[in-house]
Amino acid sequence: MIDYNKILSRTILDIKPSGIRKFFDIANTMEGVISLGVGEPDFRTPWQVRSAGIRSLQRANTRYTSNLGLMELRCEIANYVERKYKVGYVAEKEVLVTVGGSEAIDVTIRALTNPGDEIIIPQPSYVCYEPMTRLAGGVPVIINTQAKNDFKLTAEELRAAITPKTKALILPYPCNPTGAIMERSDLEAIAEVLRDTDIIVISDEIYAELTFADEPHISIAAIENMKERTVLINGFSKAFSMTGWRLGYACGPAPLLAEIMKIHQYAIMCAPTTSQYAAVEALRTCEADVEKMREEYDARRRLIVKGFNDLGLECREPKGAFYAFPSIKSTGMTSEEFCEKLLYSKKVAIVPGNAFGESGEGFVRASYCYSLSHIEEALKRIGEFLAELKAEKN
Repeated sequence: MIDYNKILSRTILDIKPSGIRKFFDIANTMEGVISLGVGEPDFRTPWQVRSAGIRSLQRANTRYTSNLGLMELRCEIANYVERKYKVGYVAEKEVLVTVGGSEAIDVTIRALTNPGDEIIIPQPSYVCYEPMTRLAGGVPVIINTQAKNDFKLTAEELRAAITPKTKALILPYPCNPTGAIMERSDLEAIAEVLRDTDIIVISDEIYAELTFADEPHISIAAIENMKERTVLINGFSKAFSMTGWRLGYACGPAPLLAEIMKIHQYAIMCAPTTSQYAAVEALRTCEADVEKMREEYDARRRLIVKGFNDLGLECREPKGAFYAFPSIKSTGMTSEEFCEKLLYSKKVAIVPGNAFGESGEGFVRASYCYSLSHIEEALKRIGEFLAELKAEKN
């Protein structure tokens, strides 16, 4: 028999499967489970977007596009980014359309990383950054952000993590799983640390449209002198409820984009054509739809945060994305113990905080991209679970 462990890459064998999927896989084998686990909007893709995709098929627009993406779409992306975030990009050479934001992150990391280069990653954060860095031959340098700082990356933490080997900083804000955002003053402090270095910022802004602070989302690329060292990554999955369309984009300096595009060119060829035509319509006509969804998320956000705090699970206010990140330290259980017992005893699926990095231990991630009634039922069951735990201790 073949020993596949001898054949497979040592790098891939050393990478653990996503901690998010473990509890979904268990939940899928059980009946009556109510989930707050999936980071996927429960809204339908706006009709005009679906209609544009259908029209593209009816017109037989089913051939490859440019490796960079439809010129029409790249122009709309450049217009949108300038209109929303006050950052100007040249559509012809500074915008790349990718298969979701995840591909944009992957090809950017690979284009920048030589073996041994260090990539700074604040955690808790999305699960893909660390394994993608390792797959590129890089060395993840983890900054464990603190609850007392609302899980923001501070200038002091960044400064302490930089070494001569530092190649890039991943800036994952608004943040999955914490809901943390970076305000202008936070970004200006980060920019000051990076001044006079050659460090590139990979700014994952996939939740940029879903923020709930007093000031709108600000991209670090809009901070003075940062555009030349930033690759801005966004996509259509979250804000436009287009997860299955698999479409994202990267914007950045032309010399960087040209090299990033080579990996995309050889690995992918181009993003799905139908999705690209649909995305043109999304950017042109869907801002009102996005705002309606954002308002609904805000109502759900307020419900779930109040619910956790009322149950005695301290939950800071998430100001972006669609996740709450309550502390479960008061229960005396680890994140995995809490989630596993909750799933088996009350059939509620949430994600352990340590799936997003060691600093997530003692917390859990609960998505609020579900209906109010769904969230209320989940909170009711969690309340029953906590009451039973308290009774056991007494």
